[in-house]
Amino acid sequence: MRFVGICQYDGSSYSGFQSQKNASSIQDHLELAISSIGLLEERINYAGRTDAGVHATQQIFDFSSESHREKSQWLKGLNSLLPNDISVSSIQKAPEDFHSRFDAINRSYAYVIYTGKTQPIFLRDYVYWEKNEIDIEIMRAEASTLVGQHNFSSFRGSKCTAKNPVRTLHSIDINQKDDFIIISLCANAYLYNMVRIIVGTLLDISKGSKKNMKTILNAKDRKIAGKTAQAQGLFFTGAQYKKINLSLQKDVANPLSFLIGSGK
Repeated sequence: MRFVGICQYDGSSYSGFQSQKNASSIQDHLELAISSIGLLEERINYAGRTDAGVHATQQIFDFSSESHREKSQWLKGLNSLLPNDISVSSIQKAPEDFHSRFDAINRSYAYVIYTGKTQPIFLRDYVYWEKNEIDIEIMRAEASTLVGQHNFSSFRGSKCTAKNPVRTLHSIDINQKDDFIIISLCANAYLYNMVRIIVGTLLDISKGSKKNMKTILNAKDRKIAGKTAQAQGLFFTGAQYKKINLSLQKDVANPLSFLIGSGK
């Protein structure tokens, strides 16, 4: 029987979601917890690989087990066994051929920037602190250039192994609340470090760089784009599917609901 779950995690203490040798990962903790409750037939699947220091408000994963457990037993059992920086918010049955990664039609990320004058000590693992003044209207105008299907070679990290650099960015929204700026992206898929490079480039341009997104995009050259923004401000906020209906919560998808107690 196949199950699909939604989990949240603070990625500060982990090497990333995907299991790695000699490093602590979210995947390893989830699989250990599942195996402690029932028989895990194979490794779990997941919607999006997040790197070290990256967080998730709604990561999707699925697993197969023939152990007879109710959904409530899986949910309560997992959360009793997982460390306190990983939490499973829901478990439901899924079609036997469901795959969190391959069946996802789009994935969403959010990047949080803090623009206050002093270092946000208690938020430093969850935001990028920008010390200089930035023009949010310039960021919005430049970001709009990226919407649509493009070759995103200028925004792929050096470790990217994808054979095809073409991706479809459905939307990129930039909103501000108090001293926080949140950049929300939705795409069919992403190249390695794509979101962080886009954010770093937008920040460079907003602070007076003479570059522009159209030129950078058309260059298909990583050296033309800006720096890679740090991992700490990045959150994986969900995925969508045609095969199943997941009850993703909009307020939970917004990292500001965790940071300042508001889903707006």
